[in-house]
Amino acid sequence: MAQAQTPRGVNHLVLNVRNLEESHRFWTEVIGFKCVAALKPRPGRLKMRFYSGVSAHGDVSHHDLALAQIEDAAPSGPEGEWSMKPRALGLNHVAICYPDRETWLKQLEHLRANGVTFHRRVNHGMTHSVYISDPDGYGIEVLYELPREVWEHDIDGAQNYAEQLPTEGPESMIDRTDNPVFNGPTVGASAGD
Repeated sequence: MAQAQTPRGVNHLVLNVRNLEESHRFWTEVIGFKCVAALKPRPGRLKMRFYSGVSAHGDVSHHDLALAQIEDAAPSGPEGEWSMKPRALGLNHVAICYPDRETWLKQLEHLRANGVTFHRRVNHGMTHSVYISDPDGYGIEVLYELPREVWEHDIDGAQNYAEQLPTEGPESMIDRTDNPVFNGPTVGASAGD
């Protein structure tokens, strides 16, 4: 029997949305993606737009994210405020990575200036993250990755480390750089959700 081949990673994500214009504004003006294409309108065709982040070299991709407007969408998306603990089957959250700590901190300021609620703020062993939600209630993890040497020798330890931080006030905007280094099972870690 043939063995499955290991993929490079997830290529893109498509979200079904209630209002394409509202979601477009959120994903471009609040999160910062660039709209790179849209399906040409024709009868019976889905309204859909495609978005790209920018690589370290300044290139855009064909798309990292797509939004598809559901016709006559009843409010059937996530109910209530987003939570890491799932209440139903479906997407838990999308992780959006910023290129470095400085850009991430500027993005947090931008989110705050736009009235975006921080549901959760966590320093993981491999990322520093803030969890928010989009207009349809989809969870979004806004993060930057820590240097590979911090977590590469004990991915399991890094994944199990979670330092919970404030989500409101000036304390929610502080980002320390004294990160634990995960070199194997001897590193102490606090379990997080």
